[in-house]
Amino acid sequence: MNLNISAIFLDRDGIINYDYGYVYEKDTFQFIEGSVEALQELKTMNYVLVIVTNQSGIAKGLFTETQFIDLTNWMYRELIQYGIKIDGIYYCPHHPNAIKMKYKQICNCRKPKAGWLFTAQKKMNINMKTSYMVGDKLSDMKAGKNAGIGTTVLVSVNNSIMDYDKKYVDWIINSLAELPYRIKKYQSVNNILLK
Repeated sequence: MNLNISAIFLDRDGIINYDYGYVYEKDTFQFIEGSVEALQELKTMNYVLVIVTNQSGIAKGLFTETQFIDLTNWMYRELIQYGIKIDGIYYCPHHPNAIKMKYKQICNCRKPKAGWLFTAQKKMNINMKTSYMVGDKLSDMKAGKNAGIGTTVLVSVNNSIMDYDKKYVDWIINSLAELPYRIKKYQSVNNILLK
């Protein structure tokens, strides 16, 4: 099996778009400044881009699965216009305390569990050790570690990890816009050390 493919696994809300709490309509979907350019740069660096997002608003009855899918299709088309193809989009509509009974379950796809990350790995032959998990919550970081991802990246606007267990967080950045530079710097240092 060819495991030369590296991925950037991304949470959606708070990473790609501003998190206003349960974003499910395009009218309230706004790309975070620099996120589109970062995704473009990561594509030129030959990473596959995989979105893995918990969407408990579906389970809580705040919006429907159809509304989420419609927004996701719109976002996908918007990014295509910028030359960005998202290689995989995985979402968890479940929650243990769901109001809608069909979504009330303890599943393997809700982060911090790594079910969707392993699904993407198998589908695309991703090398998890050379991949990155980018998110703004501890559940994202734990999912990355549970999947064996090499580097977990916490996006923290205040650059504070007081609320986070440091053993799950490898890097801290202020926004997705910083990630391409950070990866290039890391790779450059490691190339020097290997010589």
